[in-house]
Order: sequence, then C-alpha cells, then structure tokens
Amino acid sequence: MNVNLIDGKKVSKELQIKLKKRVSSLRQKGILPKLAVILVGNNAASKVYVRNKQITAEKLGIETLNINFDKNISENELIKKIDELNNDATVDGILVQLPLPKQIDESKVTQRILPNKDVDGFHPVNMGKLFTNEIGPQPCTPRGIMELLKYYNLEISGKNVVIIGRSNIVGRPMAAFMLNEDATVTITHSKTKNLKKITRQADIVIVAIGKAEFIDATYLKDDAIVIDVGMNRNKAGKLVGDVNQTSVSKKVKYLTPVPGGVGPMTITMLMQQTIELAEKRINNE
Repeated sequence: MNVNLIDGKKVSKELQIKLKKRVSSLRQKGILPKLAVILVGNNAASKVYVRNKQITAEKLGIETLNINFDKNISENELIKKIDELNNDATVDGILVQLPLPKQIDESKVTQRILPNKDVDGFHPVNMGKLFTNEIGPQPCTPRGIMELLKYYNLEISGKNVVIIGRSNIVGRPMAAFMLNEDATVTITHSKTKNLKKITRQADIVIVAIGKAEFIDATYLKDDAIVIDVGMNRNKAGKLVGDVNQTSVSKKVKYLTPVPGGVGPMTITMLMQQTIELAEKRINNE
C-alpha cells in the first residue's frame, strides 16, 4: 500500500494566498491587522518560533509588535504590559510565547489576555466556546489539523478517532473539534491501559505525546489516517515526529510527515485568527 502524505506546506501556502487578499482588503478599509508578540527570556526554541511568526506576518502584510523582556521580569510587570495591549485598539491579537520562567504563572497570564484578543485560543472562555461549538478564537494546532482533513476531503462524521495525549494545547481541544464534527472520540494518555487495543480500532489517530517515533505499525489498523503532531530530535539529531514514519507508511492510508505536516499549519492558523479578529474591528468601529 502506498501511503498518501498530507502536505501541510502546500495547504499552508494556498491558504496564505487567500489570507494575503483578506489583509489587502482590510488595508483598503483603513484597518491594519496587528499582532503583539511577547517573548520573555532567551529560550532558543522560543526565539525561532517567534521569528517564524514574524516572517509569516510580514509576508501577509500583518504588522507585528515585538516585545522582549528579560527572563527575570516579574509577573506584575508582564501583566501590566498585557493590560496595556488589551486597551490598545490598534492591537488585534496578543500572543505570549510559552514556556514562561518559573516566577510567572502561565495560566494567570493566559487568562489576563482579553478573550477577543486571545489569538492562541487558550483563554478558558474561548476553550469553553470550542467545547460548546460556538464561534471564537481556537487553539491553532488542532484548528490546522481540521483544515488539513477538510482540504483532503477526509470524512470525520461517524469515524472512530483516538487522540494520544491530553494537553490543553492539542489533545483536549482536538477532542472538542472532533466531537463538533460528529466523530466518536477517545482520549488516551500515560495512564491508559491496553493502548494498542484502543488505537487499533481507530479510523483516525492523532499523536501528540512528545516521544520520538513512539507509535509504529503495530498500534494501527490498515487504512488508518495518522496525524503526527510531534516535533522531536532523534539520537542522530534529525527532526522526527511521535510516529515511526518508516514503519507506519507501509500500513496506513494517510500520514502527516514531520517536518512539513502539521507544523506549517499552526502558524498559518495564527495568522488567520489575527485577520479574523481584525475583521471584527470593522463591525465595532
């Protein structure tokens, strides 16, 4: 069986062409979409993520406001800056790059961002909207996965979906997205018993556990759709996912490669949500 690779780079590029047109239309109406990005400290991976976001935003015509703080900043100082951005009518989206230093409570910071500027979709109000199938900003990685499935016309309704991993960033919101599309959903995690027995029943398997090449062909049934959210380095320093792609590609029908699968979609969804929040400004001004 030849596996069909789900090409996140290609889908992302096509979506970005449409997004650029939407930005252009906003600019004609006198609205300049603006994304504020806060980076605390010198975490190398975080710096790369932030830079990639800035490059994509520039390409689409979205203005970025880049705010860098020393790793020793107090929680109060950071919250004061968020309040300032909340009150700035020209800022559409606010993003605080995680992880944050130990002295800062991540959930407190996430909840301080106004729900209508929460471009990451992590505010409890927006999470609640997702679970009750209402419109609002949504976590970008799961939203990107839904866009990929839609692009490839992969049926979700009535399918048996197994999600491996229960993080607030991927696993839990992913379950809500799938429920909203009428899938039957199982979330598995480190305390799950008989994982293979559960995953072998799945039509769609979404893996987000942060363990390099953990899932091999023995976990999957023939013709399954496998979405690999993992980003790890193997012993040779090569970028790999949570799925052993060599092993599973002989068995499954669709697979997201790493790199080039889910990753590019996350940033594209972030840009799309910034634009959507800017479009809402038209109605409010």
